Amino acid sequence: MQRRKFLQSSLTVAAGIAVSTTPAMAADQYSTQKEVYQWREYEMCFGADQLQLENYFKTALIPALNKYGVKAVGVFKEWTKSEPAKFYLLTPYSSVENYLSVDAKVKADADYIKNSAAYSNIPADKALYNRFTSSLMIAFDGFPTIVIPKGTSRIFELRTYEGYSEDAVRRKIKMFNEGEFPIFNRAKLNPVFCGEVIAGDKLPRLTYMITCNSMEERDKGWAAFVADPEWKKLVSDPQYADTISKISNTFLVPASYSQV
Repeated sequence: MQRRKFLQSSLTVAAGIAVSTTPAMAADQYSTQKEVYQWREYEMCFGADQLQLENYFKTALIPALNKYGVKAVGVFKEWTKSEPAKFYLLTPYSSVENYLSVDAKVKADADYIKNSAAYSNIPADKALYNRFTSSLMIAFDGFPTIVIPKGTSRIFELRTYEGYSEDAVRRKIKMFNEGEFPIFNRAKLNPVFCGEVIAGDKLPRLTYMITCNSMEERDKGWAAFVADPEWKKLVSDPQYADTISKISNTFLVPASYSQV
């Protein structure tokens, strides 16, 4: 219990939001709060049975998260397959408090424990993945909640911007909030979520996801984005100079059972 309280306090300070100690007040407070996202990346072992991990997602983890109020869990694979394979898991929560609460409830849930038994009892010599990395993000002011895209055939682009300092990332997030979202919409580069990473590696950084119907549509969208007069105005503003030191992106496709 003490560890959970310490973690709650630490994450709350990092997120820059206050957690109420009164449940009724907390529920009201978070009704309009920015969401919190957990992002996991699993790197599979060579020759591992990927279906075992996917069955765990489908039959144990996702149903348990849904049971405790998580509205949509995203599971993604790489658009261009790599070896070893990778899986990506996106889980949105209404707040840091909600993340901690749901995590505890899922781990103690009888159905989850039963449905995850095969996964939990995998022996060491048949490990499914090398390790998984995890990061926690808080949504931007200008994009406070996840948007679930429509359509079944889609490509997702996960983009990460690293900054040389906390202030550089703060200014880049301000750039998003004060002008980039209308440009994304005009370019038909559809944002799914946008988050400042508050716990994880390679800090300080931000991560966001966009989606398009095809790679061709994505390429046309980015061409339209950089040609947009409002973008040219934003990028020439001195306050936004030197905000990004490294950009990385990954192209993903949703698993058949993904809810995003």
